[in-house]
Amino acid sequence: MDDRYPSTDDHQSVHLDYTYPDRLNRWLPLIKWLLAIPHYIVLFFLNIASFFVVIAVWFVILVTGHYPRGVFGFVEGVIRWNIRVTGYALTLVTDRYPPFRLAP
Repeated sequence: MDDRYPSTDDHQSVHLDYTYPDRLNRWLPLIKWLLAIPHYIVLFFLNIASFFVVIAVWFVILVTGHYPRGVFGFVEGVIRWNIRVTGYALTLVTDRYPPFRLAP
């Protein structure tokens, strides 16, 4: 494991690429917001849990100096789920219904 601080010269940004489909359903955007409501309900509670987990893990990092991998996976999964639902319901870049899971 490498505990060195990353160089500011290295490429450190995150890129999010949406592959825009060739064809989207023209009428589905009228109901996508309705189909996303169950996701928003679940994500509401997951975001609250994630908020408190991040606060708790801050203290863990202060004491141990390490971010626990399981907690990192949970927070990353919540963010990933938020992005999938946003891509489906708000930015309208996909017609594929997002799955109810934290994994990719």
